[in-house]
Amino acid sequence: MTAVQEKPSSTISKRLAGKVALVTGGSRGIGAAIALRLASEGATVAITYASNKTAADKVVNEIQALGSKAIAVKANVSSSTDTDALVAEIKKLGKIDILVNNAAVFVGGPLEQSNLEQFDQLFNTNVRGLVATTLAALPHINDGGRIINISSGAARAGIPGFSFYSATKAALEALTRGWAQDLGKRQITVNAVAPGTTVTDMLEQGLPKEAQQSFIDKTALGRLGQPSDIADAVAFLASNDSRWVTGKTIDADGGLQF
Repeated sequence: MTAVQEKPSSTISKRLAGKVALVTGGSRGIGAAIALRLASEGATVAITYASNKTAADKVVNEIQALGSKAIAVKANVSSSTDTDALVAEIKKLGKIDILVNNAAVFVGGPLEQSNLEQFDQLFNTNVRGLVATTLAALPHINDGGRIINISSGAARAGIPGFSFYSATKAALEALTRGWAQDLGKRQITVNAVAPGTTVTDMLEQGLPKEAQQSFIDKTALGRLGQPSDIADAVAFLASNDSRWVTGKTIDADGGLQF
């Protein structure tokens, strides 16, 4: 069983029973693990996907096998038309309690070989998409709700070839801090989780084995992260256990030092 397909433990408490969660980019990788983790705690979960309906349906089926309700909605998160339609669909499940802004893309390479199209692609999804989804969902988020943004260790690290991507995640963390102040009056907490190097299909396809080993060597716990490691941190922030935490970024990276 791959990391992406790991099932949450059946002994997990139902801290999120009765809650409705929206996880963008929830059809694979970290997003799928988050959706399954929240569902295992009793949440009804809506996921978005960009194009792979088969993968999204698989996650929905796995959530239903856990005894929770789930739907998958095709949506381009950077499109206000799509996000408005997405929220209208989710409203059929009830008001939103948990929003996980996970959808993101990665394009990297030396600056000399980069262009404005790559810049626009990254910022349209990773920043505009985050804002568009949050603005569309916000009127339908319960007071006392949770907004959790998925960042990256790259936001605060100087990694060659990552400058545009890193800038999108730095913007995400700045928005997280600002939104926590804006929404505190509604008792809505806003936090971010910054994964380190995590085993996903994207990592396997884009990072050679020798490069993966270099990250393992820089990680205190001596391994790459698993999607479930990130999902567990998100589940904490989604629950009442995190009620006194807002405006923060949790590094879920096993002690990675760049």
